[in-house]
Amino acid sequence: MLIIGIAGGTGCGKTTVVNQLIEELTLDHVGVITQDSYYNDLSHLSYEERVQVNFDHPKAIDFDLLGEHLSRLKQGHAIEQPVYSFTQHNRTGETLMTEPRKVMIVEGILIMTNPMIREMFDIKIYVHADSDERLIRRLKRDINERGRDIEEVLYRYQTTLKPMHDQFIEPTKEYADIIIPNNKYNTVAIDIVRTIINEKIQ
Repeated sequence: MLIIGIAGGTGCGKTTVVNQLIEELTLDHVGVITQDSYYNDLSHLSYEERVQVNFDHPKAIDFDLLGEHLSRLKQGHAIEQPVYSFTQHNRTGETLMTEPRKVMIVEGILIMTNPMIREMFDIKIYVHADSDERLIRRLKRDINERGRDIEEVLYRYQTTLKPMHDQFIEPTKEYADIIIPNNKYNTVAIDIVRTIINEKIQ
């Protein structure tokens, strides 16, 4: 099994890169795990308390469960991937059956901050995008898809998102095997990774 980690700041376009990588591949060969599924279970907190949690800090992620699940997949076992709700700021209690594949892609802003998880990646990719571009994308996504208002998004960006990005996420760029600029010129990097994936599958 080839495990590929794709990191980068919020709104940098990780999902776009994942889609570009798998668009010519069959889902029989490639599986995707998102870091968002592994936010800590906060059922013991009220909604008001959950809203105050800093979800951009590595401590917000259940890396032990993610590591356990990656190990099980590598051993050929299926896993029950948690399902997360951004509107409730918590896991839903439902799970998504995830089967092992020849290639597993793990994507998320914080996945390379954890040494144990980082060591499990055969290829580490960092998607880079301009900070203004990332903020614009984050605004559009949180307002349109996650029910946030503009004041809340901007406040969270200034107080947690940007400081956490500078402290934890940007430094993980040094661990990356490949840095992909998220613009129209990223086709060569995408093709290189796709070639590696195809070699693994064949």
